[in-house]
Amino acid sequence: MCLFCKIVDGDIPSKKIYEDDEFLCFEDINRLSKIHILIIPKKHIESFEDILPQTMANMTKTIQTITKKLDINKSGYRLITNIAKDGGQEVKHLHFHLLSGEKLGAMYKK
Repeated sequence: MCLFCKIVDGDIPSKKIYEDDEFLCFEDINRLSKIHILIIPKKHIESFEDILPQTMANMTKTIQTITKKLDINKSGYRLITNIAKDGGQEVKHLHFHLLSGEKLGAMYKK
């Protein structure tokens, strides 16, 4: 069982921000910004390449709910997912990183 499935099952504690029947959102323990939330489907889906369009539509609604709850929907945030080995995916369970709470610098510089 993967790390995130253990968090969903409650075997590993997390600081939950939001939860419904389909998704779990919790604080990342290795924060990269003032606000760093992970958004995951409760059902094990290994990669963005494997997600069904309807599930992704529901995830979009969940992310929008979270940004409003955290009051960052207007001030801004960064949303990131890493896909497979070359994309930097470390946990083989689809997840999005939501970063905000401060002005984030440019990821790439010219």
